[in-house]
Amino acid sequence: MEANTSSENPEKLDRIIEARMKLKRRFEEKMAQTPSVADRMDRDAGAGHEKARGSGPLNRHGMPTVPVGQTVTTKWPVLDLGYQPSIPLDKWQLNIDGEVNHPVRLKWDDLMALPQVEDISDFHCVTTWSRLNVPWVGVRFMDLAALVDPKGTATHVMCYGYDGYSTNVALEEALKPDVLLVHTADGKPLTQEHGGPLRMITPQLYAWKGSKWIKRIEFLDKNQLGFWEERGYSNTAYPWRNDRYS
Repeated sequence: MEANTSSENPEKLDRIIEARMKLKRRFEEKMAQTPSVADRMDRDAGAGHEKARGSGPLNRHGMPTVPVGQTVTTKWPVLDLGYQPSIPLDKWQLNIDGEVNHPVRLKWDDLMALPQVEDISDFHCVTTWSRLNVPWVGVRFMDLAALVDPKGTATHVMCYGYDGYSTNVALEEALKPDVLLVHTADGKPLTQEHGGPLRMITPQLYAWKGSKWIKRIEFLDKNQLGFWEERGYSNTAYPWRNDRYS
């Protein structure tokens, strides 16, 4: 399901892995308490844990393949704010800043020099459709976080798109290993209409939590609401709890 396609030098890769493991240790307990990990098909799993709602065989996280209220499609509907920005790769950049010790500004070549990961995951849209088994290639959010070294005060991130979009994600969700910033889908460069050249994906949350045309990741010391969250969408967006709106 996953493969590291990086050609990074061993020293740089070792530094990223060391920083990644430090983050994992720091947020491991919180990750284990998130619904897509803690919820179980059996309500006897533990106090405070809900039953995961959905249908089909269990996925790799132990959740039903199709979350409650979703319909599987092989198509990929296009949803945006009415504007699909065109960003040439030589003009593209990603700023990562806020509550971090080492803010960075990445150009496209910098991004492609980071460890590249292949993964297959599902894409659940709040508008009730799910696209299953999508092959992606990109960079783990965790590796980007490892580059900037979040401060101990950091709890959330706000992701911003070139189209003016924004969305918030708790760090314990963003640091999960299947959260990627992807440039390739279905074996082809990510198209402009789907957020290319780079978008974020959040397979364990509804897809609006992954900004298309991403240009900035801001680490925050408290939760803030993004574009749709300010307009009544859920702050947490858990598909297997039907957690669509606040």
